[in-house]
Amino acid sequence: MHTRLLALLAALLVFAAPSAASAFERQHHIGLGPGLGVLKVGDKSTMSVGAGLGVHYAYGLTDQFNLMAEASSVQVALNQDDDPGSPKTRPARIDSLGVGVAYVLDVLQWVPYFGVLGAGYGLTGGNLDGYKPGGGAQLALGLDYQLDRSFAIGVALRQHFVLSDIKTYPSYTTGFLRVEYIWGW
Repeated sequence: MHTRLLALLAALLVFAAPSAASAFERQHHIGLGPGLGVLKVGDKSTMSVGAGLGVHYAYGLTDQFNLMAEASSVQVALNQDDDPGSPKTRPARIDSLGVGVAYVLDVLQWVPYFGVLGAGYGLTGGNLDGYKPGGGAQLALGLDYQLDRSFAIGVALRQHFVLSDIKTYPSYTTGFLRVEYIWGW
Protein backbone atom coordinates (compact mmCIF):
# COMPACT_ATOMS: atom_id res chain seq x y z
CA MET A 1 0.00 0.00 0.00
CA HIS A 2 2.79 2.42 0.89
CA THR A 3 4.58 1.66 -2.37
CA ARG A 4 1.46 2.51 -4.39
CA LEU A 5 0.97 5.74 -2.49
CA LEU A 6 4.59 6.77 -3.07
CA ALA A 7 4.31 5.91 -6.75
CA LEU A 8 1.11 7.96 -7.05
CA LEU A 9 2.73 10.95 -5.31
CA ALA A 10 5.81 10.71 -7.54
CA ALA A 11 3.62 10.60 -10.66
CA LEU A 12 1.64 13.65 -9.49
CA LEU A 13 4.87 15.56 -8.87
CA VAL A 14 6.18 14.73 -12.33
CA PHE A 15 2.96 15.83 -14.05
CA ALA A 16 2.47 18.95 -11.89
CA ALA A 17 6.03 20.19 -12.21
CA PRO A 18 6.68 23.04 -14.63
CA SER A 19 9.57 22.78 -17.06
CA ALA A 20 11.69 25.06 -14.84
CA ALA A 21 11.61 26.18 -11.23
CA SER A 22 10.45 29.75 -10.64
CA ALA A 23 12.12 30.78 -7.39
CA PHE A 24 13.70 34.22 -7.55
CA GLU A 25 15.61 36.45 -5.19
CA ARG A 26 14.33 39.99 -4.79
CA GLN A 27 10.85 39.05 -5.97
CA HIS A 28 7.99 41.09 -4.45
CA HIS A 29 4.51 39.80 -3.58
CA ILE A 30 1.60 41.95 -2.45
CA GLY A 31 -1.94 40.81 -1.88
CA LEU A 32 -5.08 40.60 0.17
CA GLY A 33 -7.97 38.35 0.97
CA PRO A 34 -10.95 37.51 3.14
CA GLY A 35 -10.66 35.20 6.10
CA LEU A 36 -12.04 33.72 9.29
CA GLY A 37 -10.76 33.92 12.84
CA VAL A 38 -11.40 31.70 15.86
CA LEU A 39 -10.56 33.08 19.30
CA LYS A 40 -10.58 31.13 22.56
CA VAL A 41 -11.10 33.35 25.58
CA GLY A 42 -9.97 31.56 28.73
CA ASP A 43 -13.05 32.34 30.83
CA LYS A 44 -15.62 31.80 28.06
CA SER A 45 -17.17 28.39 27.32
CA THR A 46 -17.59 28.95 23.56
CA MET A 47 -15.25 30.10 20.84
CA SER A 48 -15.55 33.57 19.32
CA VAL A 49 -15.73 33.21 15.53
CA GLY A 50 -15.87 35.87 12.85
CA ALA A 51 -14.77 37.19 9.47
CA GLY A 52 -12.09 39.65 8.51
CA LEU A 53 -9.63 40.89 5.93
CA GLY A 54 -5.88 40.48 5.63
CA VAL A 55 -3.17 42.16 3.56
CA HIS A 56 0.34 40.87 3.03
CA TYR A 57 3.70 41.67 1.49
CA ALA A 58 6.63 39.32 0.90
CA TYR A 59 10.12 39.91 -0.44
CA GLY A 60 12.42 37.15 -1.68
CA LEU A 61 15.58 37.33 0.43
CA THR A 62 16.90 34.17 -1.27
CA ASP A 63 15.40 31.40 -3.38
CA GLN A 64 14.23 29.66 -0.20
CA PHE A 65 13.50 32.48 2.29
CA ASN A 66 10.99 35.33 2.12
CA LEU A 67 10.64 38.31 4.40
CA MET A 68 6.93 38.58 5.28
CA ALA A 69 4.82 41.45 6.59
CA GLU A 70 1.14 40.90 7.26
CA ALA A 71 -1.77 42.81 8.77
CA SER A 72 -5.27 41.58 9.48
CA SER A 73 -8.43 42.69 11.19
CA VAL A 74 -11.00 40.09 12.26
CA GLN A 75 -14.40 40.79 13.77
CA VAL A 76 -14.52 37.84 16.21
CA ALA A 77 -17.86 38.77 17.81
CA LEU A 78 -20.71 41.07 16.89
CA ASN A 79 -22.75 41.21 20.09
CA GLN A 80 -21.08 40.35 23.35
CA ASP A 81 -23.35 39.86 26.35
CA ASP A 82 -22.37 42.53 28.83
CA ASP A 83 -24.09 41.31 31.95
CA PRO A 84 -22.58 42.70 35.16
CA GLY A 85 -21.09 39.34 36.15
CA SER A 86 -19.16 38.60 32.92
CA PRO A 87 -15.39 39.29 32.92
CA LYS A 88 -14.19 42.22 30.80
CA THR A 89 -12.09 39.98 28.52
CA ARG A 90 -14.22 39.50 25.41
CA PRO A 91 -13.19 41.59 22.40
CA ALA A 92 -15.29 42.16 19.32
CA ARG A 93 -12.29 42.71 17.02
CA ILE A 94 -8.64 41.68 16.85
CA ASP A 95 -6.13 43.57 14.72
CA SER A 96 -2.69 42.10 14.12
CA LEU A 97 0.53 43.18 12.47
CA GLY A 98 3.34 40.68 12.02
CA VAL A 99 6.81 40.61 10.47
CA GLY A 100 8.92 37.50 10.00
CA VAL A 101 10.58 34.99 7.73
CA ALA A 102 9.15 32.06 5.77
CA TYR A 103 10.81 29.04 4.20
CA VAL A 104 9.41 28.61 0.69
CA LEU A 105 9.47 25.44 -1.39
CA ASP A 106 9.13 27.19 -4.76
CA VAL A 107 9.82 24.47 -7.33
CA LEU A 108 6.32 23.80 -8.65
CA GLN A 109 3.30 25.87 -9.57
CA TRP A 110 2.08 24.88 -6.09
CA VAL A 111 4.20 26.81 -3.58
CA PRO A 112 4.00 25.62 0.04
CA TYR A 113 5.61 27.66 2.80
CA PHE A 114 5.92 27.90 6.57
CA GLY A 115 7.33 30.60 8.79
CA VAL A 116 7.48 32.49 12.06
CA LEU A 117 6.46 36.11 12.67
CA GLY A 118 6.76 38.45 15.61
CA ALA A 119 3.43 40.21 16.06
CA GLY A 120 1.59 43.02 17.72
CA TYR A 121 -2.10 42.77 18.56
CA GLY A 122 -4.87 45.20 19.31
CA LEU A 123 -8.06 43.92 20.91
CA THR A 124 -11.03 46.24 21.00
CA GLY A 125 -14.80 46.42 21.33
CA GLY A 126 -17.03 43.82 22.90
CA ASN A 127 -17.10 44.13 26.65
CA LEU A 128 -13.48 45.30 27.00
CA ASP A 129 -13.06 48.50 28.99
CA GLY A 130 -11.01 49.99 26.13
CA TYR A 131 -8.31 49.25 23.58
CA LYS A 132 -6.00 46.43 24.73
CA PRO A 133 -2.57 46.14 23.04
CA GLY A 134 -0.52 42.96 23.18
CA GLY A 135 2.58 41.30 21.81
CA GLY A 136 3.23 37.80 20.58
CA ALA A 137 4.13 35.53 17.71
CA GLN A 138 2.57 33.69 14.79
CA LEU A 139 3.26 30.35 13.16
CA ALA A 140 2.53 30.61 9.43
CA LEU A 141 1.53 27.85 7.05
CA GLY A 142 0.38 28.42 3.50
CA LEU A 143 -0.02 27.12 0.00
CA ASP A 144 -0.04 29.33 -3.09
CA TYR A 145 -0.80 28.40 -6.68
CA GLN A 146 0.98 30.50 -9.31
CA LEU A 147 -1.47 31.23 -12.11
CA ASP A 148 1.36 32.80 -14.12
CA ARG A 149 4.51 34.82 -13.37
CA SER A 150 2.53 37.81 -12.10
CA PHE A 151 -0.45 36.38 -10.19
CA ALA A 152 -1.05 33.73 -7.53
CA ILE A 153 -3.94 32.55 -5.37
CA GLY A 154 -3.65 30.67 -2.14
CA VAL A 155 -4.60 29.86 1.42
CA ALA A 156 -2.86 31.06 4.55
CA LEU A 157 -3.27 29.62 8.05
CA ARG A 158 -1.90 31.38 11.11
CA GLN A 159 -1.71 30.20 14.70
CA HIS A 160 -1.37 33.29 16.86
CA PHE A 161 0.08 33.43 20.35
CA VAL A 162 -0.83 36.57 22.29
CA LEU A 163 2.11 36.01 24.65
CA SER A 164 1.46 39.16 26.67
CA ASP A 165 -1.85 37.62 27.85
CA ILE A 166 -1.65 33.91 26.98
CA LYS A 167 -3.86 32.79 29.90
CA THR A 168 -6.74 35.03 28.88
CA TYR A 169 -6.34 34.35 25.13
CA PRO A 170 -4.81 30.83 24.88
CA SER A 171 -5.69 30.25 21.22
CA TYR A 172 -6.29 32.44 18.21
CA THR A 173 -6.32 30.94 14.71
CA THR A 174 -6.94 32.62 11.37
CA GLY A 175 -7.35 31.33 7.83
CA PHE A 176 -7.36 33.49 4.70
CA LEU A 177 -8.00 33.01 1.00
CA ARG A 178 -5.48 35.19 -0.79
CA VAL A 179 -4.78 36.68 -4.19
CA GLU A 180 -1.46 38.33 -4.90
CA TYR A 181 0.42 40.26 -7.53
CA ILE A 182 4.08 39.33 -8.08
CA TRP A 183 6.84 41.41 -9.67
CA GLY A 184 10.61 41.61 -9.77
CA TRP A 185 11.42 38.38 -11.58
